[in-house]
Amino acid sequence: MTAELYYSLNRFLKEHFGERVQKVPLDAGFTCPNRDGTKGRGGCLYCNAYGSGTGAFRKGLSIREQMLRGMAHMARRYGARKFLAYFQAFSNTYGPPDLLRRRYQEALVDERVVGLCIGTRPDCVDETVAEVLAEFQAKGLMVWVELGLQSVHNETLVRINRGHTFEDFVRALEILKVRGLLVCVHIIFGLPGEGHLEMLETVRTLARLPIDGIKFHELYVVKGSGMEKLYREGQYLPLTQGEYADLVAEAIAHLPPQVVIQRLTGDPRPEELVAPDWARDKSGTRRLIEETLRNRGLYQGKYLE
Repeated sequence: MTAELYYSLNRFLKEHFGERVQKVPLDAGFTCPNRDGTKGRGGCLYCNAYGSGTGAFRKGLSIREQMLRGMAHMARRYGARKFLAYFQAFSNTYGPPDLLRRRYQEALVDERVVGLCIGTRPDCVDETVAEVLAEFQAKGLMVWVELGLQSVHNETLVRINRGHTFEDFVRALEILKVRGLLVCVHIIFGLPGEGHLEMLETVRTLARLPIDGIKFHELYVVKGSGMEKLYREGQYLPLTQGEYADLVAEAIAHLPPQVVIQRLTGDPRPEELVAPDWARDKSGTRRLIEETLRNRGLYQGKYLE
């Protein structure tokens, strides 16, 4: 039933490779222009110290070792035989071309690795970066570029100290799509200052652009972030689980059927989470979103018919 409600990443990968394919998250030791002083320090208002990664690179684990360990784990847990190397932590196109090539190449440990997923920011994508990525695609690898946008509203991006604009995103998207690269966009529901209308406007705007995938995240508060201070001072109230499920279900109905929905909810580190408590319940949130879709008679693309 789920496959009929929305186009999941599992379904997309099975259609392309004929079997289950698992993403292996990697920390490649990159940083971010919003942390190293180029655009700012401390990162986005909600960001943790690991930039959504594990800190593995700083702990001395090479990309190759992380990949091999991750593949072994995914093989045991899911029976997977093919894998995508997911460069997750911080901005993984933020570096000179030769360094990018070396880091990406190191993840290609053997023929079981069939693609790359590169997490980055719109302002860390230019013609040179796109050419490097296209080189790997030309080798027959599937290459996804995951662009953290979060919102199409520039006033929100300023509020969360994002350090780039929606226009930066549009330029990056154009550069990547000219080369036929797959682009997945990350957005966050529950950002400070945004209501239901602003959140859905982000989705409706993206639905008119040539994106290939999307990831939904709820805004959760982590220890040590700027959001923690706002939350402790009573200046921020997270979405409830029900509100979030309604928003995601509504958003899915606005998206074209061919857009791959790579994620329905975030995945905080339990020891870092401050609020909301329901963010720990990833499977429960997924079920609630799917129940909401069924109960409301919604499915991907419904509002575009």
